[in-house]
Amino acid sequence: MNLKELEYIVKIADEGNITHAAEQLFITPSALNQQLLHLESELGTQLFQRLRGGWLPTEAGTVYLNSAREILRIKKETYQRLNDIVALQNSSLTISFPPERGSYMFTHVYPLFHRDWPNVTVQAIETSVRQQQELIAAGKVDIGFVTLLDRQKSKDVYIPIQEEELVLAVPARHPLCARAKPSPYSKYPELSLADFRNEPFAFMHKKSTIYDYLRQLFREAGFYPTTLFETARSTTILEMVAAGLCCSIVPDIDPLEHIPGVSFFCLDTHPRWNLMACYKKGAYLSKPGKHFIALATQYWNQGL
Repeated sequence: MNLKELEYIVKIADEGNITHAAEQLFITPSALNQQLLHLESELGTQLFQRLRGGWLPTEAGTVYLNSAREILRIKKETYQRLNDIVALQNSSLTISFPPERGSYMFTHVYPLFHRDWPNVTVQAIETSVRQQQELIAAGKVDIGFVTLLDRQKSKDVYIPIQEEELVLAVPARHPLCARAKPSPYSKYPELSLADFRNEPFAFMHKKSTIYDYLRQLFREAGFYPTTLFETARSTTILEMVAAGLCCSIVPDIDPLEHIPGVSFFCLDTHPRWNLMACYKKGAYLSKPGKHFIALATQYWNQGL
């Protein structure tokens, strides 16, 4: 069992297709297939079921893959520790973040990080929180930046960055805006969600962590609204609100107060959730990784 062999088998499992795996590994499919056949002959058992819909690990393949992924994780962690010890700084860091807000953070933070760690290669992935959790658990992402409730956490490690209020976004000329009253608990005036039972709403897609929370909020308010639109991007939601088509509930982040055509209100229940950094339980968090989290925390709490 050598490291290159482990990487080959893991890639076949990840892609579910030997041709796609070979493309990722920059070798020919026939060469990769020969490597697999040689290993299976050596082990005396098949590692994959060759199905038309994709290659699936056998029971023996699952055992092999679990060990292979752990060995590769240990290899990566070992080099990260050695890099920290000898200060070579020639390492890599894979981070992930949710669409839009994460990219804004990365645009501001990466130049500062690169100044301090010029020899660290950073790979950034923009994807949903649930997908991030899967990638972190699989050891494919070193650090994820996620927004969720405590009950939505996986078994990995979470570092609190910021607590955010969820606020009601309403077309600026909507007549219900006149019902708002000052709140001692928020910078926004307060409205009751129950007053909007007859209004259409736009939401983030059903697989998002915020969707589950919003369903809870509406259940507590005693109604489920008409859903006009579902999307993966909050900017699309706010454009629809600004056009007077619907209302929505969104996290309170810096640009909100400056969006023309939209008025924001706190809810009388003042719902909140958490912005956090996450990494795999039991994994080593390198010095560059800790520094990136510190810069991201500074960005979201104080601005850079």
